[in-house]
Amino acid sequence: MTIKEVQELLKNYKVDVDILAELKKDQRAGVQKAVKSFERRQEKLRLKREAFQRRFSYEKEFWQEKKLVAGVDEVGRGPLAGPVVTAAVILDENFDLLDVNDSKKLTPEKRLALYPQILSQAVSVSVGVKSSKIIDEVNIYEADRLAMAQAVDNLDRRPDVLLVDAMDVPVNIPQVKLIKGDAKSNSIAAASIIAKVFRDQLMDDYDQLYPEYCFRHNAGYGTADHLKALREFGPTPIHRMSFAPVRESAKNKS
Repeated sequence: MTIKEVQELLKNYKVDVDILAELKKDQRAGVQKAVKSFERRQEKLRLKREAFQRRFSYEKEFWQEKKLVAGVDEVGRGPLAGPVVTAAVILDENFDLLDVNDSKKLTPEKRLALYPQILSQAVSVSVGVKSSKIIDEVNIYEADRLAMAQAVDNLDRRPDVLLVDAMDVPVNIPQVKLIKGDAKSNSIAAASIIAKVFRDQLMDDYDQLYPEYCFRHNAGYGTADHLKALREFGPTPIHRMSFAPVRESAKNKS
């Protein structure tokens, strides 16, 4: 084979071991470079698979008992505008999306690509949404809990146990609370991606209604451009009046 043909062959993740052994004997510098690059990618993939399997350690304990496990996570506790969004996701042992991880570690493009794949592979997926009005009525923590309960209740399969990212969900289901759970459980990580993409798309829609606030770019968080718009135009119906910067902007506009 020419060096170019070797390079094309080794672009694949699966190469026959006998062929790889022969290529290792090839003294051409270009072939050796291609082989080393292939082996580095294989090692990276091996470590990725191992980390992925470790993130299933909690689920596997319950799967052995034939129990359905739902991961639950939220996004949107900190923004000044928009709802808090939660997701509940039930996975099984056939789930194989290695790139699923804490949504904060993924690019927007990767999250968007994984969103439909999670929907396709998951046993069940549901979201919960609580508006800024509810947040103002009960506070953000309680609104978060209510949204989580909503997501769990809306699943089309009743889970036997919940894996939750450091929260207590007000439903009558056994729960395991994990600090930084979206980095420890694929089920929670999948839920974090679903919630994040769902909320980002909502905020993109709100950007069409209220373009002055740049919601497409700040997702409702208190960025400089958002705070400037608040001072200039005051709060919108989706702003959280119980949050100090919003409350102050309302006072200044009155």
